[in-house]
Amino acid sequence: MSENGYETGRLNLPFVGISTFAKKPYVSDWDSIDADVAVLGAPFDFGTQWRPGARFGPRAVREASTLFSFGHAGAYDHEDDATYLGGDVRIVDLGDADIIHTKTTQSHANIEFGVRKILDAGAIPLTIGGDHSINIPCINAFSDVCERDGPIHVVQIDAHLDFVDERHGVTEGHGNPMRRAIEKPYVSGMTQLGIRNVSSTAKEGYVDARARGSDILSVRQVRKLGTDAVLDRIPEGARIYVTIDIDAFCPSIAAGTGTPSHGGFLYYDVLEILQGLAARNDVVGIDLVEVAPAYDPTESTQILAAQLLLNFLGFIFHAKAQRRMKRGI
Repeated sequence: MSENGYETGRLNLPFVGISTFAKKPYVSDWDSIDADVAVLGAPFDFGTQWRPGARFGPRAVREASTLFSFGHAGAYDHEDDATYLGGDVRIVDLGDADIIHTKTTQSHANIEFGVRKILDAGAIPLTIGGDHSINIPCINAFSDVCERDGPIHVVQIDAHLDFVDERHGVTEGHGNPMRRAIEKPYVSGMTQLGIRNVSSTAKEGYVDARARGSDILSVRQVRKLGTDAVLDRIPEGARIYVTIDIDAFCPSIAAGTGTPSHGGFLYYDVLEILQGLAARNDVVGIDLVEVAPAYDPTESTQILAAQLLLNFLGFIFHAKAQRRMKRGI
């Protein structure tokens, strides 16, 4: 029987201690990152067009993540017969990028700086927003590493297309990130899942997105196709960047967001897609955005966000280990 780690040291229950992401070590020196995953908070919500409050998302998701932090030897999943996120997966928390109120350009530059530091250290960046505009500096940060390692395919899980080019001079709000991403020469394509109802983008935006290589599926289309068929539409083996807007989920389980949209995904709809991506592709970056905790007094939204991220990380590193075993490494 494997040791679970409870016999020695602190019990370290979720409500004890400081709320870093999953209670992982805090690293203040961004030139000394030695990890497989580095978490960066991006508490910026000046790009919102309706309800603010996503600036408190990183703090809320971190606190919620402590609920899942006390498995000393990883988390065993009886359905998969696998232990995820054991001690061999090194996760650190870098704290937050500095946000300058009213200054989008400087705030985004500070986020980009943090993500570049993570990539320079060879770790996977996990950025917690913040509104969806924080994806813009996250994707910008990949310019150098993509020049070396090749392009990325962006998978967006969201209620909204976020493909507005410009509106009243605004080009870096939370309705613009996917348009800014597809313009990058190192973004080879895009898969947009969950897009539904009255959207943030006019019909011309959908036409433009498809012309630029985007594959757009609604929640109902994803369910009709099924997980495997959806995954088959994403280039197998591609380097993948995943951006998750919490409003992709039904407000019945994720009310704490600025622009909720009914008819969204449920937990396993998304989890199974993420597990498939981890198995078929090389996931090189993640952001999760638009958690605005004030609108959900049950705190279910941030718990969903934390649980989703930790499971996704578990899938990524389990798949990496499986691939190493097949290669005999």
